[in-house]
Amino acid sequence: MLTGCSLPPQNLRPSFALSAEEAEATRLGQAIAPLAAEHPGKSGIHPLSNPHDAFAARVLLARAAERTLDVQYYIWHGDMTGTLLLEELHTAADRGVRVRLLLDDNGTVGLDTELAALAQHPLIEVRLFNPFVLRSPKWLGFLTDLSRLNRRMHNKSFTADSQASIIGGRNVGDEYFGATEGVLFVDLDVLSVGPVVGEVSADFDRYWASGSAYPVEQILPAVSPRTLDRLTRNAALVERNADAAEYVAAVSRSDFIRQLLNGQLPLEWARTRMVTDDPAKALGQAGPDGLLTRQLSHILEQPSDEVVLISPYFVPTAAGVEAFAALAERGIRVRILTNSLGATDVAAVHSGYAKRRKNLLRAGIELYEMRRLSPHLERNESAGPFGSSGSSLHAKTFSIDGKRVFVGSFNFDPRSANLNTELGFVIDSPALAQRIHQAFDTTVPANAYEVRLDQDGRLYWLEDHDGRQIRHDHEPHTGLLKRSGVWLLSLLPIESLL
Repeated sequence: MLTGCSLPPQNLRPSFALSAEEAEATRLGQAIAPLAAEHPGKSGIHPLSNPHDAFAARVLLARAAERTLDVQYYIWHGDMTGTLLLEELHTAADRGVRVRLLLDDNGTVGLDTELAALAQHPLIEVRLFNPFVLRSPKWLGFLTDLSRLNRRMHNKSFTADSQASIIGGRNVGDEYFGATEGVLFVDLDVLSVGPVVGEVSADFDRYWASGSAYPVEQILPAVSPRTLDRLTRNAALVERNADAAEYVAAVSRSDFIRQLLNGQLPLEWARTRMVTDDPAKALGQAGPDGLLTRQLSHILEQPSDEVVLISPYFVPTAAGVEAFAALAERGIRVRILTNSLGATDVAAVHSGYAKRRKNLLRAGIELYEMRRLSPHLERNESAGPFGSSGSSLHAKTFSIDGKRVFVGSFNFDPRSANLNTELGFVIDSPALAQRIHQAFDTTVPANAYEVRLDQDGRLYWLEDHDGRQIRHDHEPHTGLLKRSGVWLLSLLPIESLL
């Protein structure tokens, strides 16, 4: 079983994003160019916090593309929304758009047939990042090649004609677009236009040609040419399903592309800088300056007033606690929102946060934990042993002094810092930053527990419920077995993997 598990030599066909001249000649380019000219040095940002709008924006960008679609994701499910979006890529290729689809192979469970079929289209290329040679069950690959397969591409971007790009926290799947009853993500993407999109396109080219990207033809078995027709038929069946009605309606009623093409889409024009990991990080070969964390440290000035941080999987480590404590000692208010134990789907990651919780509170950090917003919570196997899959909170963002905001894929944990590759924007926008700060005064108290320490140094959780404040002396809505399991995990030397 352990033989024949090495990757083949790469056989990459060179391809590149559109040049600036080619991109500006598209319909999107002609619409965006005069707007960008009015805001030199700035990019236009449009937040996509509503999950149905976020789905519709991707569909409509795919339909608006004339030359290229460059699509990069950590997880792509073969469910309702995943099937519909795959078919949009297929349809775009049928009308002459070149499609490049780059997926982390840890998040493609169950899609081998569809991806192999798409790659047969003359205008669609599909590459798998850091692929598993053993296809089923994939987890056996971790036993034979853990040092490589433990590093994943967590980036997320959807770019049309090198002119408009969606980046943020969402993967592709029903739970990320609010289409399931089982999980509900509170997530955040942004649509971007202007100079920063060129940076995203150039970064996609780096990942596309990296040492970890393999054409699916080298990894997956060949399928019948008729399989691609089956994808179209399946998508048509899904679209007629009652569960898809709201998503079809969201696309139909969205004025997103018309407004963008007519220069009427509300955009926040702001200096926007992309931060990204060198794809060589997935091979353990990136230099310090090629790391997102180093780039963030160069861009961000020392806070002077307040830091607000939102991360679904927050593992500060001892060094992080020390850094947050130093901020608090300088009189800077630090507020952090993460998932509660009852809301998270990765108990191991929660253990890395729980062991640091008391020290954060003693240092004066304000902690909030998102409540479980859905009655059912199940992990999707495609997330892998430490990956995010289903929880109440999935957005990854922070704001500094109400002036600057980060939006992207980066979780504040050792896995994002040291193992996975990540992508995000730093946006100099008081308007966007204030929206995050204001959420802690309005939305967060209504949907999260505030964690505190009593006089004896014991944790308790405060919940606002119908105007009443409820105190919980144990992690709310969890059993003794689950709490005990997290405590045991917190004793293990696994923090660097979380």
